[in-house]
Amino acid sequence: MLRNVQLKIILIFGIIGIILISAIGFFYGLSLEQVANVEGYTEVISSQVKNVRDITIVAETLYGIITILIGMFISKTVLNPITKLIKDAPRIAAGENINIISNEENKKKTSVDELTNAFDIMTKELREKLNEVNRKRKQIETILLHMTDGIIAFDMEGNITHINPAATELFNLSEEDNSFDKIFKKINIDINLEKTVYLEDWTSLEQRATVGEKYLKILFASFKDEKEIPSGIMVVIQDITEHVKLDNMRKEFVADVSHELKTPITSIMGYADTLLESEYEKDMQDKFLNVISSEARRMAKLVTDLLTLSKYDTNKMKKETTEFDLGELVKKCQEKLQVEINKKKHQVECFVTANVPPVQADYDGIERVILNILTNSIKYTPENGTIKIYVGFVYNDAYIKVIDNGIGIPEEDLNRIFERFYRVDKARTREMGGTGLGLSIAKEILDQNNSSIDIKSKKGEGTEVVIRIPTK
Repeated sequence: MLRNVQLKIILIFGIIGIILISAIGFFYGLSLEQVANVEGYTEVISSQVKNVRDITIVAETLYGIITILIGMFISKTVLNPITKLIKDAPRIAAGENINIISNEENKKKTSVDELTNAFDIMTKELREKLNEVNRKRKQIETILLHMTDGIIAFDMEGNITHINPAATELFNLSEEDNSFDKIFKKINIDINLEKTVYLEDWTSLEQRATVGEKYLKILFASFKDEKEIPSGIMVVIQDITEHVKLDNMRKEFVADVSHELKTPITSIMGYADTLLESEYEKDMQDKFLNVISSEARRMAKLVTDLLTLSKYDTNKMKKETTEFDLGELVKKCQEKLQVEINKKKHQVECFVTANVPPVQADYDGIERVILNILTNSIKYTPENGTIKIYVGFVYNDAYIKVIDNGIGIPEEDLNRIFERFYRVDKARTREMGGTGLGLSIAKEILDQNNSSIDIKSKKGEGTEVVIRIPTK
């Protein structure tokens, strides 16, 4: 039925087109003949009229062919699918899945779907790549932000392209310090950007500087672009203050040990040589031998203390953690020092508050600390002085508080009293037999037992020492 309609439509369009073309050709030829009759150009006009007729015939033929082609195209693209749909309508109504798209359309649809899928995959991969790049960028920014080392990146003109907070703090930079030259002139480093970039093999890439109380190590490294052309320089700043201080302490320690050992050795050698060179009376010989013996014991004590510190430093000191009563240990230490207390006629009082829980620590180590603190109080408190000892409990810690009215410690020396060989009064300490290592050893022992020590003092007024030890 639709095909008949198609033929009718094509036939109607063909007839109408031919009639129109023929009419146009007829009227055009008639007008030319009228002109010829009026103006007398009969032969010329006749040839033109013939040409018009020929053109009309050709136009009618072409129009017919075009009409047929258009009809075929409409039939293929419009009528055929409709015809197929009408034929399949009962089956579609019955619920069957009917493919009404032609193979070529299927191929076109498949190609479009494949292209769409390809674009979707490319978009997804691109999004994943961008997310990965952003994630890595944020990771790098976070690392640079929280690094303790300073990082500054400069371009070839010496302008800052990146700087992290650590660099700003280490160099004490302000907003005006925004170029390579300004920054390194501020910290008194004479370095040339171009030489560092292009002549890195000829110049030192590491510098050291002092900014305030900080010691800094500065490393310069150039970076290049994808064409291996230098595009800037990276500066890494490391704070080596602690390393420098430790190195200085090591040097001082070696010097102090050498001095402390040299003094008794010199005395021993001097008195021994004197005894060997001449004969002395019994009393003089005994005096010299007593000096030799005293200096030898002093040297032995110094070596013993050094070995003890070494063992604590290398974690080789054996300690046995036990549970014990701190109040009883303090009273025991007081009894051991009673002879020294009586010699100086000190008034020593010990107060133990009730319900002090047992402590869990190294018994021998804590005993050594308590003996050291009490010995210092006895040594540096004048005769007829007062020493009060309190043992109590606060929060989760048991504490020992020792208060005396001795000579005290100057305020400027309080932050150094735990340093090895540090003495407030070196001459007086040596005279009393001290090695300058007692408080250092006490601090090491307490650190090993998760305990603490705090000292408050005023010169001429006395000293207060508080030791905290965790309870069980």
